[in-house]
Amino acid sequence: MPETTALGSPMYYADVGEGPPFLFLHGNCGSSYIWRRVLPGIGGGRLLTPDLIGMGRSGKPDIPYSFADHARYLDAWADALQLEDVVLVGHDWGGTLACDWAARHPGRVRGVVLMETIVKPMAWDELQPWARARCEAISTPGTGEEMVLAQDLYLRHAYTGGGGVLTTVADADMAAHLAPYPTPESRRPLLAWARQIPLDGRPAELVARMRAFHTWMAASVDVPKLLLTFHGSPTLLLGEDMAAWCAAHFAGLETVSCGAAGHFAPEDRPHEIAAAVSAWAGRHRLFDHRKEPTTCEQ
Repeated sequence: MPETTALGSPMYYADVGEGPPFLFLHGNCGSSYIWRRVLPGIGGGRLLTPDLIGMGRSGKPDIPYSFADHARYLDAWADALQLEDVVLVGHDWGGTLACDWAARHPGRVRGVVLMETIVKPMAWDELQPWARARCEAISTPGTGEEMVLAQDLYLRHAYTGGGGVLTTVADADMAAHLAPYPTPESRRPLLAWARQIPLDGRPAELVARMRAFHTWMAASVDVPKLLLTFHGSPTLLLGEDMAAWCAAHFAGLETVSCGAAGHFAPEDRPHEIAAAVSAWAGRHRLFDHRKEPTTCEQ
């Protein structure tokens, strides 16, 4: 994998294909590895999959790993590669980062794809009982450190049937997912992400960012957007109610169901995801170099 330096730290990424850039952003408990079976089915473009700062093979600087930190490093990485006319594809926190980046760089965005993404602030009473219990435990000093840092069960559970996927991943794939996080210190970014779920107005800085990108997502009528939905697992973030909220608040949104999956849908449904993204991109000519600016850029 190539690397570039962002704010003094290396950031690794895969870079395959030619044409307009499609930027695939992973979320928590992951790395660029989660896109390995999606990319071969994408029908064109330059496909870029970075490891977010502190994750995968990228550097692990001594920072809090707040959302703002991730956004700063992503900005620096994208600027170093001089990315323009970008189609953003995000899963989990990667989707939240995609929305935030698009809202702050509207002239550099051609499209946005979201799946199993944290799209808006929530209230504690909106969570299912199991999800609330887990969030409360992770948020509790000492308990969260034991769950996420002291052992790797939180990470393993993400890729185990009955956890974040419908079918436990193969041993080799599990090893690849675990490899970047062999020690408690290396798992610190995972705990930081898990403690930033926006609940009851906190973290306030993240809630403000989400409100800002909601405004852009509602106003950017000429930027096509795609929401991929799934069914069949209690771990899904985007159920029918949340998908309906997105349809009501995001302009130019198309929704495509990609079948049964857990939260880590690129593991369960890579071919369906690739087919849906490719068909949508083809309809909107996103594999072609831009010929005219969108209304948002004029």
